[in-house]
Amino acid sequence: MIKKILIANRGEIAVRIVRACAEMGIRSVAVYSDADRHALHVKRADEAHSIGAEPLAGYLNPRKLVNLAVETGCDALHPGYGFLSENAELADICAERGVKFIGPSAEVIRRMGDKTEARRSMIKAGVPVTPGTEGNVADIAEALTEGDRIGYPVMLKATSGGGGRGIRRCNSREELEQAFPASSPKPPRPSVRRKYSWKNASSIPSTSRRRSSVTALATWCICSSAIARSSVATRSSSKSPQVRS
Repeated sequence: MIKKILIANRGEIAVRIVRACAEMGIRSVAVYSDADRHALHVKRADEAHSIGAEPLAGYLNPRKLVNLAVETGCDALHPGYGFLSENAELADICAERGVKFIGPSAEVIRRMGDKTEARRSMIKAGVPVTPGTEGNVADIAEALTEGDRIGYPVMLKATSGGGGRGIRRCNSREELEQAFPASSPKPPRPSVRRKYSWKNASSIPSTSRRRSSVTALATWCICSSAIARSSVATRSSSKSPQVRS
């Protein structure tokens, strides 16, 4: 049974977790930078602790956050979403220090962080996926071959490094040839390989949201991930926090 949770996030995300903790009888520990010291999540949590003057650095330091969880007697850490919620290192450090990570295991985070590997995992698990390549494609010639095999339209998408800006819908071979070199948001360094893979786009709703993870490699693929977010209305808590610097 979890008794105390450190919330490694801020703002409305943290406030919702604080409310859920209050409903479940779990003590909550908020963290804040100097810029967030008067934020609502700081006031609503049972405890609040400073993670430094920098606006973002503290929220992105997994070792510091887990150490604080241990120091404050927390037996679990909730990352919220954004920040380190998809960071495998945070999950690893939690396991190392004996703190429950409220989220998927580090192995799953790593696997899902790469779109090609995520697709392979879904296929292996028997989850239906749209037609596409089994892995990345090396050059435009292979891309054209795969496009003909899969059927147009296809989506050109970064497996990582695109920042959400590299996605292209290609309705024909001509559009594919034009989009292939233009898919990268910035020219890759000579030492960085560009890889592509493809997915049929005819069954993807135009209203789907698409995202990509950001890494140092300019690695590309065709894919689309629809993201649905839902919010749950929770009761507000009137507890006063113990704010500590």
